Amino acid sequence: MDVAISLAEEGGFENVRQRDVAAHAGVALGTLYKSFRSKEDILSAALDRETENLERRMESRPARGENAIERLDSFFNIVTRGLVRKPKYARAVLRAMASGEPEVASHVAAYHGRMTGLIIAAMRGVGRLSYTDATSSPPTEAEQTVAALLQQIWFASLVGWSAGLHGQQEVVEQTLTAAKLLTHALSCDKLDRAMEKLEKKRA
Repeated sequence: MDVAISLAEEGGFENVRQRDVAAHAGVALGTLYKSFRSKEDILSAALDRETENLERRMESRPARGENAIERLDSFFNIVTRGLVRKPKYARAVLRAMASGEPEVASHVAAYHGRMTGLIIAAMRGVGRLSYTDATSSPPTEAEQTVAALLQQIWFASLVGWSAGLHGQQEVVEQTLTAAKLLTHALSCDKLDRAMEKLEKKRA
């Protein structure tokens, strides 16, 4: 995977060819194909591995902020900066993740699972959801909804960045705007449900 990352950094998506990856890694092409069926497969696996490394970093240095929005701002600044600092690699990974190739699905699912946990952890003010956290206080439906939608918006904004429509900071700003709207909507929904319960009790 390190070889694929280096090739992507040098020349983007088109520069990652299975034959070149095998040659640089010193393995037979057939051996490489047993583990990774395509460039999309190996690039998406690389992103999943980097997200696993991010989990460890966030555990020791959680996103900072006095409230959930500030911590989400901190988190998305960290992950966006970490990805786009290698722009050619970032564009290659985005293309691989959106390819729709069957072999990419497992990596996409694993990546989304890790990102969901990290986003919820940021909202809660911890670096990473531990097993104890997940079992004693499982993610609520609202938390999972917010995390899923923010991932989708962040990814879409990254695609815009990849196409040159806006810069890195706009990616974070768009995602944070969505976070504010979502948390406000959920707060209003909670208030509406509380009022409904009160009305039923009075009836």
